Amino acid sequence: MKKIIFLFMACATLFAVNAQVQTPAPSPFSKLEQKVGLTDVTLEYSRPGVKGRTVFGDLVPFGKIWRTGANARTKIIFSTDATIDGQTLEAGSYSIFTIPNAESWEVIFYNDGKEFGTPTDLDAQYVAARTTVKTYPLPFSVETFTLDINNIMNSSATIDFIWEKTYVAVPFTVPTDAAVTASIKNVMSGPGPNDYFQAAVYYLQEGKDIQQAKTWIDKAVEMSKDNPRFWVLRQQSLIHAKAGSKASAIAAAKASLKYAEEAGNDDYIKMNKESLKEWGAI
Repeated sequence: MKKIIFLFMACATLFAVNAQVQTPAPSPFSKLEQKVGLTDVTLEYSRPGVKGRTVFGDLVPFGKIWRTGANARTKIIFSTDATIDGQTLEAGSYSIFTIPNAESWEVIFYNDGKEFGTPTDLDAQYVAARTTVKTYPLPFSVETFTLDINNIMNSSATIDFIWEKTYVAVPFTVPTDAAVTASIKNVMSGPGPNDYFQAAVYYLQEGKDIQQAKTWIDKAVEMSKDNPRFWVLRQQSLIHAKAGSKASAIAAAKASLKYAEEAGNDDYIKMNKESLKEWGAI
């Protein structure tokens, strides 16, 4: 009996030592992953709340370095090189520090390798990029500090800072065009219809050589003539129209409309009819 009592007491003591009360973090951790073109962009940060306080100019003083969040340093990670205000950030991880002011913020991308702490003074050798951006007042208050990636295009986006009644955005670019162009050149040594299709659509979207896009989309259509695809024919019509070949654009749109109707795809039926009407074909 004594052994049983002793064992019970030992287990109870062990449980008491290991037990921990769990409560929500005042500034919860957040991780955002966003693809911009062919680049993976990751943001890791903690999110403090307003909680009835005055944030900018008080809780976060003007003119002083701020860790841009709470707890550990806010980090941004690029899978490829990126460019901010003409300055190249090599692929990798950077801390984001800011110096808020009433009408503008300085935003600093820092790479001293440390995870915690805000430096009293920034060491120039670790400043990878530095830019000044305008602040914009919000017509409402945002309770929780928010970072986001927005205004996403093939080769650019913005890093958005949103808190209380302040919005700040830092534009950046990524080398999507160089990567896609290299990929196109590599694949074109032995391309299939989808390769021609993807290359042609990219050239159309980016405003590149439309005659080259026309050559590629025609090859894509020719190589898939035994199995016509209404979405490929749709792009052929748009590329021919932009290249000034109105008659062939109309022919491609009519073919796309036919196969879209057979497939029951209402979106492509609508788009083709709108284009044919615009080009005076119906």
